Amino acid sequence: MRQYLLDEIARNDLPRVRQYLKKHATASSLEDIWWVDLPEDLLSPEQFAHRDCRPFRFAVEVGEREVGDSFLRFETLIRSREKMRCTCIDYATRQQRDFILAFADRLVEELALRT
Repeated sequence: MRQYLLDEIARNDLPRVRQYLKKHATASSLEDIWWVDLPEDLLSPEQFAHRDCRPFRFAVEVGEREVGDSFLRFETLIRSREKMRCTCIDYATRQQRDFILAFADRLVEELALRT
């Protein structure tokens, strides 16, 4: 899996990270997995054509290690909320990847995280 990883997040910062994600993402049915929807203007031509697969999103995972610091993982696989398998599910385009990285950067900046 291709992903952007921020590690060495202090455990005492995780409640603030989770609060940020509650505000800017959607909780999944799995603990500490969050979904961030992509704006429609960032969809690839195939994703845009697949109206039944919308919305498209990427996952953010908040992870706590048993020993040491924790991490945030931003997946670059763009998924459909409606379907598990389709040709429109693919790794992020450059513009989508830039959106994911900007989301991660805003989270770090707004929470003043030290990584």
